[in-house]
Amino acid sequence: MLKTGKSDHSRYLTTMPFRIYRTATSVLIESHERPDICREASEEFCFNALFTSEEPADYVAAAYEYEWVGKTHARPSSNLMAPIRDQEIWAAGVTYFRSRTARMEEAETAGGDVFYDRVYEADRPELFFKATAPRARGHGDTVAIRSDSSWDVPEPELTLAINSNGKIFGHTIGNDMSSRSIEGENPLYLPQAKVYTGSCSIGPCLVISDLPAPETKISIEITRGGDSIFSGETRLSQLKRSFDELSGFLFRSNDFAHGAYLMTGTGIVPQSDFSLKVNDVISITIEGIGILRNEVEIV
Repeated sequence: MLKTGKSDHSRYLTTMPFRIYRTATSVLIESHERPDICREASEEFCFNALFTSEEPADYVAAAYEYEWVGKTHARPSSNLMAPIRDQEIWAAGVTYFRSRTARMEEAETAGGDVFYDRVYEADRPELFFKATAPRARGHGDTVAIRSDSSWDVPEPELTLAINSNGKIFGHTIGNDMSSRSIEGENPLYLPQAKVYTGSCSIGPCLVISDLPAPETKISIEITRGGDSIFSGETRLSQLKRSFDELSGFLFRSNDFAHGAYLMTGTGIVPQSDFSLKVNDVISITIEGIGILRNEVEIV
């Protein structure tokens, strides 16, 4: 079992963030002190233990300083697995004004547009279950669009890592894949529009540090046959709700024995005549984390 009492690691949260990469064979940890060089964690490192630790930063610091196997690696750049074990992935909706407008547009025909306007202004946020670990994908893997959907988009989102006690301790990039045609037909179809095999990706790493500043930029580019067909960007300052507010509602009257990931919503929505196609490549960048890149398949 990893130890956390050998030194005071409280400084890590503000001065020495860590990045955790999960490959098919190992877990690699990078410290701000030695960027681009990762230490291989011992087999005792476990994402479930990380997400149930009272002080996750201490758990990672011990794995990096004392419990690694003596091997170092260059920072991995491709074919990474999602940094997850038994955590559930949830998501927040209508947290940016742009997503409110887009959701109202897609639901207008079904008469559901008023609900998105109301939830944007309401005290209670929209939260919904997104994926179990087997349905999630990592950097370099494929994400999916549904075979029964005709209008599909990615949603680039800062994603919070929250321990089993409800403490936000890290973050990553998330891609909340969405069928706008299914949800637009009827808001009650939201679970089918959002939850299916390959419906999201997270990565390329889990960052253990203070949360990003409001001026942090989120950007996306989608290419088709090597050509850019859509790009956009926003900043976290455009997020209407606070991170503590979103995580607080998620844990209200709910238990997460292994912790959870929470996608915080998107402020970038392609125009209404855009839809993903098979083999499109989605690249999402968040400053301070990296790039999450996935190719599109159909399921």
